[in-house]
Amino acid sequence: MTSVLISGASVAGPALAYFLSRHGFTVTVVERAPALRPGGQAIDVRGTALTVVERMGILSDVRRCRTRMNGMSMLDGDGNELWRSTEMAMSSGRLDSDDVELLREDLSLLIHDSTKDDVEYLFGDSITSLAQDERGVRAVFERAGARPFDLVVGADGLHSNVRRLVFGPEQEFVHHLGTYLSIFSMDNCLGLENWQTWFNDGNTGGAIYPVRDNTELRVNLGFHAEEPVTYDHRDVEAQKRLVAERYPDARWEVPRLLRAMWDAPDFYFDSMAQVRMERWSAGRVTLLGDAGYCASPLSGQGTSLALVGAYVLAAELARSGHEAAFAAYEEHMRPWVELNQALVENNRDQSEEISSGESPLDHVKNAIQLPR
Repeated sequence: MTSVLISGASVAGPALAYFLSRHGFTVTVVERAPALRPGGQAIDVRGTALTVVERMGILSDVRRCRTRMNGMSMLDGDGNELWRSTEMAMSSGRLDSDDVELLREDLSLLIHDSTKDDVEYLFGDSITSLAQDERGVRAVFERAGARPFDLVVGADGLHSNVRRLVFGPEQEFVHHLGTYLSIFSMDNCLGLENWQTWFNDGNTGGAIYPVRDNTELRVNLGFHAEEPVTYDHRDVEAQKRLVAERYPDARWEVPRLLRAMWDAPDFYFDSMAQVRMERWSAGRVTLLGDAGYCASPLSGQGTSLALVGAYVLAAELARSGHEAAFAAYEEHMRPWVELNQALVENNRDQSEEISSGESPLDHVKNAIQLPR
């Protein structure tokens, strides 16, 4: 029985674990965090990715967990409303779409619960080295003992540890897009009810929307920076200081949001970036989702890429040996990945496109066929 080690337990990794276990593989998922990570933004499951979650048997649960927005407002830096819409929301697109927006943590939990009885999870651990030969891959962990696996998959995000160990430093593959974003939770002190509020104040801006039956807010604060900003992606307090420094003259409700940020237990911060690689596989190791082909949250397609990629990779591995499977996976996925990455590169004013009934996503989200 083929053994597979997957690094990363957000969405891509557990989704791959689900399909591999159904194909008879022995699967281990290692995750640096001590448990499933809380928090994060609302994400979208679109087009072909909806078919993937349906085949996982969780589509009804995904729809049950969806956000329930009635519209959105765009404000200036003083809180004056510039425009509003009851037809679309910037985070999810048209409100009458079949696509589903839900919180990342909810989707992660649904997939984990579908796999926990068949998949080994190693939380609070990380891979420190990988050594390949013709028989397999020897993985050394920070905590667990070293173990052999037939295959290894890096599904560990933009700052992929597996990619660094096997392919080299991330600066060779991660391309900065000029924007940084923080996300955190706070009480719904603004009284928003199923309504998104966005604001733009020059080089800073953000979005606020209610979740959990309007009891909680998810706050997104971002800023533009033409040159990459140096920071430690594991030093949360330093990241909070970095965000606060970008809002020295904050107006409207932003000072209140910044105060809440310091106490947020689920703070997330990162650059908006894309991962571009000539190949996603090396020997018995391959990459999945953001680790290999991040399109950035600006595309709105990261979760769909991860879900579809997981399905395709598992199907190809069930069909043939790893060399042919990895090649077929890349051949199948790469054209669609490039279309999705181009959504960001060629982006115009998304709000105008969506509100007019036309969006580039409509031409991309179904532009791939799932293998039989």
